[in-house]
Amino acid sequence: MNSIPIPISTLFIGVNGLIAFALSYIVVMERTKTRVWHGESKEDIATQSNYLENPNAWAAFVESLTQKSVPTKTNDDGLLQRKVRAYGNFAEYVPHALLFVLVLELMHAPRLLLWLLGGALTVGRIAHAWGLIKTYGPSPGRAIGFFLTWFVYIIGASACIYYGIVGIF
Repeated sequence: MNSIPIPISTLFIGVNGLIAFALSYIVVMERTKTRVWHGESKEDIATQSNYLENPNAWAAFVESLTQKSVPTKTNDDGLLQRKVRAYGNFAEYVPHALLFVLVLELMHAPRLLLWLLGGALTVGRIAHAWGLIKTYGPSPGRAIGFFLTWFVYIIGASACIYYGIVGIF
């Protein structure tokens, strides 16, 4: 007997947690390169005071460290905005989708369904993030990502409704 009562959900929660971390890291590194600490573009911060004109000790330390280790970008190519949205889209869709997998596993749904939903979610979110970061506008990665995610939402929600009704009666 497996000591973890919900191994499939546990696996996909862990894998998607690492993907969330990777996307967060990608955003932080782009913020560091562009020196855009709030918002998504230079225009977003144009009305804010320059934190380097009179930096506090922490800002001076971070700036000194990043100037040495991360090259500064001088142009705004929209990459920060796309990376922020890749992380945001991931954070918007994945928690609910993982709840489908978790609840269905607790309801003893077929393991094949759990693997299908967890795998489609994970592949879809990676494809979507990659397509969004690499291409401005429509891309195959984004299309694959949102169609797989919608598949997980439609099948996962329908299966939850089914198992909920079966459990009631």
